Amino acid sequence: MGLERVADGVWLLRGDFRRAMNVYFLEDGDGVVQFDAATKGMRRKARAAAEQLGGAKRVVLGHAHADHRGTAPYMGAPVFCHPDEVAEAESDASIPPYWHLEELPVGWVRWLYEHFLMRRWDGGPVKIAGTVAEGDEVAGFRVLHFPGHAPGLIGLWRESDRVAVVSDVVYLVDSARLKPLPEGEASVPHPAFGWDHEQARASVRRLAALEPELLCTGHEKPLRGPGLRETLERAAEK
Repeated sequence: MGLERVADGVWLLRGDFRRAMNVYFLEDGDGVVQFDAATKGMRRKARAAAEQLGGAKRVVLGHAHADHRGTAPYMGAPVFCHPDEVAEAESDASIPPYWHLEELPVGWVRWLYEHFLMRRWDGGPVKIAGTVAEGDEVAGFRVLHFPGHAPGLIGLWRESDRVAVVSDVVYLVDSARLKPLPEGEASVPHPAFGWDHEQARASVRRLAALEPELLCTGHEKPLRGPGLRETLERAAEK
């Protein structure tokens, strides 16, 4: 199955392109909450993983981009997101209207996103059953609003062990070149994919100020240990 327990009650399923797409399952009583929905190609493994852990009670989207809503229509559970993501989640468009893919520096990467990847990853429109916002509780985590990459991007924060599950608040990949960043490095999502790049930078600074000890992102392996605050602060200033 490829499930990995990354923190108390937190399970990670990696898959699809270079195993860089992440779905998180948060233990919640006799079942789990799924946070982020990754790509359509992970739908069978995501559903099987949820069943292995007791069944999905609900799916919470970190945001509604195609590579984060892909499995949601297939989980057999109600789907929630931030109020500012509802319209995009329920849209049949695979590329948000605020993206500017022409800003990507590599031509073949630009072509892949526009004509292949986003459509391949997208599971289609998602019916939203309800919303979550700043301060709400999800499976023992507090919802935090981190706008910028998307208007309604959220992350989950657990103060007791300083675990942050943050979707695309910060990247551990070079999305403009489709390759991982150097080990231990992070970046603000590329402005070509962003709703408001300056807000995205501010959201990374807010995340840094939390001083997380485990950082679970939407792509690539989690980062952990001392120095995460400095890593995030450097990312915000690049």
